[in-house]
Amino acid sequence: MSAAGDNRFVPKIVSLKTFPVRIPFVDGGSGTGGTPSRWHTLDMVLIRVEDEAGNVGWGEAFAYFCLDAVKAAVDHMIAPLVTMASIDDIAAWNLDVQKRLHLFGRYGITVFALSGVDIALWDLKAKRLGMPLWRLLGANAPSQRPAYASLVRYGDRDLVAAQCERALALGYRHIKLHEIAPDVIRRARDVIGPDIPLMVDANCAWTVQEAAALRETFRSCNVLWVEEPVFPPDDYQSMAEIEKLGIAISAGENASTAFDFRRIIASVTYPQPSMTKVGGVSEFAQIIAACERSGKIAMPHTPYFGPGYFATLAMLPLMSQSTLIEFLFVEPEAWIAATPTPQNGTLGASNGVGLAFEPDLDVIERYAVRT
Repeated sequence: MSAAGDNRFVPKIVSLKTFPVRIPFVDGGSGTGGTPSRWHTLDMVLIRVEDEAGNVGWGEAFAYFCLDAVKAAVDHMIAPLVTMASIDDIAAWNLDVQKRLHLFGRYGITVFALSGVDIALWDLKAKRLGMPLWRLLGANAPSQRPAYASLVRYGDRDLVAAQCERALALGYRHIKLHEIAPDVIRRARDVIGPDIPLMVDANCAWTVQEAAALRETFRSCNVLWVEEPVFPPDDYQSMAEIEKLGIAISAGENASTAFDFRRIIASVTYPQPSMTKVGGVSEFAQIIAACERSGKIAMPHTPYFGPGYFATLAMLPLMSQSTLIEFLFVEPEAWIAATPTPQNGTLGASNGVGLAFEPDLDVIERYAVRT
């Protein structure tokens, strides 16, 4: 599938392979509180595409607690629509796949799988052209943005205090909690002082009434945003009502496609697209453009360290100067690539070709999941 009016040769994709990987991590807490069971591993489905000219692209499908299903979706639903195809207009291909597969699940695992393949196709295209992804998408130069330490849920005042102090010592100047107890939130503010921006992610823990009742806590702690305060995560109307109380809301990590984000952008202060959940680079780019048109600042969701993370960094030059980039505050047992980490509280795009992701194949093999 070539862009309209473009007659240049586009090599066929001859191979799509999936690599399910599980890497243990430590975070200083119990690993419980916000997930179905103890969370102590980074699960991902890596995707490798190769064309007949020998060019290779890498992608990542979101797979926390759903690795087997996501791998199966890539292998059986997406791969047949990729192999032996010439794909140049990736956004058009992405939309075509959405149309073909919507009967089997419009969002969720279907789009997780699509996201990973879309990322790999963009990496492949940028490598064919010998340029960074940000340049392919129209940016002129790499750029940096502030990074925030995204702490896991500890549920303990002293643990939160210790982790906040550690983040500050590492140079972070923005911190996000995943706490729901008012006294824990207040303890964090006391520790970091009045000048460090503080965010609170509830992971849909409250009702509208409960979130509203915490207004004074958010105000006294000068919380920059409250993330996904209510269930379900697509109750955008309720989030808009909470915003009327003077509470800035962020949301979007559980949304998929630029179409769904129309409602988010209209409802909350800070839209949060997740590269590996939203539909990949194609949909992410549309959301960034829509945020700019609406005067909203995108705050991307990036609690992962594979090609999805690299793709998000590669798109920073297209985002607002006020964008903050999330960095999951954990210590993986191994890295699947030489991974950029915050330096003095900042992260930036690379001059590397494509996503600038070069995997360590030994690590992928060592932490492979035998499905």
